[in-house]
Amino acid sequence: MLTIAVVVVVALVVGVMSMSSGGSTPSASSSPTSTSSPSGTKAAGGASASAASHKVQEASKGPASIEAGVEAWQMPVALSRESVTTNGNDLTVLGGLATSQSSVNTVYTVDPAAGTVTSAGTLANPVHDAASVSLGHSTFVVGGGSPNTVATVQSIPTPATKATPAAATGTVVGALPTPRSDLAISTIAAGRGSSTAFIVGGYDGTTYTPHVLSTPDAIHYSTVADLTIPVRYPALVAQDAMLYAFGGQTASTGTTTTATDAIQVIDPASRHSSVVAHLPQALYGASAFVIDGTIYVAGGQVPGGPTLTTIYAYVPATHKVLNAGLLPQAEAFGGYTTVGTGKSAIGYIVGGEVAAQSGPNQAGMASGTLQTVISLRPSPYGGPAGKPGAGAPYVGTLLIADRGNNRLITLDSSRNITWAYPSPSMPAPPGGFYFPDDSFFTHGGTGIISNQEDNHTIVQIGYPSGKVLWQFGHPLKSGSAAGFLNQPDDAFLLKSGIISVADASNNRILFMTQAGQVSGQIGNGVDAHVPNVSIAYPNGDTPLANGNLLISEIDGSWVSEYTLAGKMVWDVHIPSVNYPSDPQQLGPDLYLMTDYNPPGSGKVVEFTRAGTLPWVYDVKAGDAMLKKPSLAERLPSGMILVNDDYRNRLVAIDPATNSIVWQYGLTDVAGTAPGMLAIPDGFDNLLADGSAPLHPFTG
Repeated sequence: MLTIAVVVVVALVVGVMSMSSGGSTPSASSSPTSTSSPSGTKAAGGASASAASHKVQEASKGPASIEAGVEAWQMPVALSRESVTTNGNDLTVLGGLATSQSSVNTVYTVDPAAGTVTSAGTLANPVHDAASVSLGHSTFVVGGGSPNTVATVQSIPTPATKATPAAATGTVVGALPTPRSDLAISTIAAGRGSSTAFIVGGYDGTTYTPHVLSTPDAIHYSTVADLTIPVRYPALVAQDAMLYAFGGQTASTGTTTTATDAIQVIDPASRHSSVVAHLPQALYGASAFVIDGTIYVAGGQVPGGPTLTTIYAYVPATHKVLNAGLLPQAEAFGGYTTVGTGKSAIGYIVGGEVAAQSGPNQAGMASGTLQTVISLRPSPYGGPAGKPGAGAPYVGTLLIADRGNNRLITLDSSRNITWAYPSPSMPAPPGGFYFPDDSFFTHGGTGIISNQEDNHTIVQIGYPSGKVLWQFGHPLKSGSAAGFLNQPDDAFLLKSGIISVADASNNRILFMTQAGQVSGQIGNGVDAHVPNVSIAYPNGDTPLANGNLLISEIDGSWVSEYTLAGKMVWDVHIPSVNYPSDPQQLGPDLYLMTDYNPPGSGKVVEFTRAGTLPWVYDVKAGDAMLKKPSLAERLPSGMILVNDDYRNRLVAIDPATNSIVWQYGLTDVAGTAPGMLAIPDGFDNLLADGSAPLHPFTG
């Protein structure tokens, strides 16, 4: 049994019927021994906030956009080109390619509700680029590469779902009519609880195979149709007794890889295949699902180009292909399946690989083989498929303080950069624009206030003009005397017109007029938490609805509420938080903040004034792990947007599933190109009406 570091299990609800690579299978029942689990808790705070935000929009006619989430748990090893099927509730992951590019014979059972992964046996032969299907009480692995293309059909008992499965050894039980790899399988109900499996696409080692095969038992095969365009690596799904094949690699002369954008439909009853529509781009190695009655196609590889994050919805009645959102991790050649039917259906992509990424939609690990598991479900906040920005967790404009790149940028909901500062037409203020930290919209969205922590300055600029309106501090010179700052953090324009800032290394909250006159302070400069007297290295001073400030103190891990006159209202010390950063109020006694620098990794917590933690996001390893997150805020959608500073990305976390459902930036890779960041340290959201919902109590 393999073990992965975990914190707390989160229960998710999944359906009991399933589709393997787009096809349905009979259900069985079991719960494997836990080896990994999501790290998050949902109690009163997290659940209620999420429930409010998860009222599915009455929408819109047409399919919903998709929320795709990188789960907090992951596979024990990186895998690609594996096959995945389901026994009703759980996933069975069979074979694949290891990072060494060698085939493996491993079999895992994954319980996605608990986030557990269990070793469930071995195949008779290592294999990759195969397809799998569960029929009766057996799961079959058909064809594949080992390393050469084979015709072998292997069988392993389908793992039970309500008891710890005994590890099983697979056997070779038959063969395809010809060798075949890079194929896909889907099933169509045949009556009386049985299903017929159909094999579409593939490669025999020399030629692309057009023949669509049917089998009731994975032993006996017959040809039911020929593809109009022979392909390998199609994304395949079954709906209403029809088979839909999306894209696929096509035969080409020489060494150039080519693919098709064709959507091919196969009607087994009439033994006919045709091209009925086209994807926006040619791709291969994508995944396909039926979720709440809609067909979705996710990810894939562009020949000679990037690995994709795109999600498309396909409507057979109109042959329309609609933008349905983005994966938070580019992915191709992963194993995929669907658990559940109708509104309870959830798609899963296990592992996969990334060749390269580029453009504003790039996200996740830049290249390599993946350990991640991605879930797909209808988005409760992302609107209908087909609109610009479908599936995005925010609307309006997103401001990012891209600290490592010494710039501010804004994005629309489609991730296009709409503004950048400084620029040739908008020069930096005197002394330069260096190390921009938290930055916020002011004056109804016509200005921005930004503190440059290591430049020891605060600047206000016009938006979008970029005109410098006001500056305080001495660039690159720290101090505590009049006119000086030392590591300013969280500069806010209050409704009164006064500016507040956490002057961190001076151990004070400073208030000043826009003429640059200091009008007051909280704390006497001593690095100690003494209520009403001194504060210890403050890094947050969030304005509250009652006119007070919510202050975080790094030294001693304190959070407190103070009046502007310097009177403490309450304070709380949370022993499990090592480095509190930028607390925000969510409810009457519910707050949100990050732990910027705990041992090992960063985390996000909801907390109360009594020090309880209703919700914690604390992932210990993998792509879902945070590293020095400095700010977390709840978007109007209910998603938690987080600066994951030292993984060079912004991420949105769904507190109901504890999964990363949106990402901007490549994980652990810094850059200035569209879709990339370097140590982002602040963000804000501006709506079309000029309001800033993340800090409504400022000027």
